[in-house]
Amino acid sequence: MKARSIFPGLLIAAAALTGAAFFVSCTHEKVPVSAERTEQDRYANGEYMVRIAGCNDCHTAGYPEAGGDVPVEKWLTGSPLGWRGPWGTTYASNLRLLIASVTEEEWVGMAHNTKWLPPMPWYILRDMKESDLTDIYYFVKALGPAGEPMPRYLPPDQNPEGPYVEFPGGF
Repeated sequence: MKARSIFPGLLIAAAALTGAAFFVSCTHEKVPVSAERTEQDRYANGEYMVRIAGCNDCHTAGYPEAGGDVPVEKWLTGSPLGWRGPWGTTYASNLRLLIASVTEEEWVGMAHNTKWLPPMPWYILRDMKESDLTDIYYFVKALGPAGEPMPRYLPPDQNPEGPYVEFPGGF
């Protein structure tokens, strides 16, 4: 019995599906996306983005320990827990004070262009759509300034005074 390859059949099926998808996309009536979004839409999307991007995990003290059950009024006020590694010691800043001090345009520029020190996943902000970043700005701005500034960055040769997490060796 001669063995047969299923590869040619898969290619034909893939071509047929691609053609069908193209046909449907060309004939399907496109629904226009409204350029006008309500304040409620922006607030809701900003809150959603803050949640799914994990901003609260570091920028809201006690958020992970509470399983995310922290009143929104306490969100994003920073954390005094330091993150120490070869780069020095960093702290999750008070984003409510930060957002209160910059324009929306400045925020988007910072988010897209700043390479923050670890453990901040700056590449998540860099890769976000501008509309999501402006919605985050809108949401945090609507919360208003609250809390106190967090400790400032410490270089590697300085020891933190408060609690901190020690990262192992070099990155």
